[in-house]
Amino acid sequence: MSVSLRLPSPESGSAMITAQKIIKPGNAEPNELEKSVAEALLELELNSTDLKSQLRELYISGAKEVDAGGKKAIVIFVPVPQIRSFQKIQTRLVRELEKKFSGRHVVIVAQRRILPRQTRKSRNQKQKRPRSRTLTAVHDAILEELVFPSEIIGKRTRVKMDGSRLIKVHLDKLQQTNVEHKVETFSLVYKKLTGKDVTFEFPSYD
Repeated sequence: MSVSLRLPSPESGSAMITAQKIIKPGNAEPNELEKSVAEALLELELNSTDLKSQLRELYISGAKEVDAGGKKAIVIFVPVPQIRSFQKIQTRLVRELEKKFSGRHVVIVAQRRILPRQTRKSRNQKQKRPRSRTLTAVHDAILEELVFPSEIIGKRTRVKMDGSRLIKVHLDKLQQTNVEHKVETFSLVYKKLTGKDVTFEFPSYD
């Protein structure tokens, strides 16, 4: 009896390798955008001499396209333990990804989950909600990661006449030339992820 063995196609092998660059929560199936980002990361890992070693251990957990002032921006979500490693190469990585995605702005944030506020019943449980999983802490972290490598040097909240709130964020003026062209994207992405309005300024403290 003859048995025919079916070998995997080169395409399926490539897909398996690409899959190592994206691991979604709950092993969910990645969408087309997420596959494209994973492929771009793999391509950079294989072909970029200065990014190869750093990208080898890194992967993403999701990606989302956001309307940003008439053009699209790509939000890349990464596991919380990996955000610092991504930030070490973020300037170079974002530059390369924006080339690959036709000039669309790319931002990188950690994928965090907000735990609900404790109720009287849940307070009796031994395990308390970590501060890092509160709504305020998660939203603050998203803001800091959105503007990276610029630093937030001040922040205040203005309450409008209708009761709505506007967060005014002061960024380091030394980074103005590097990030000023992206502040509208930062505002729109932050609104999309948190529902909060934010504006950015570069004050000088002479």
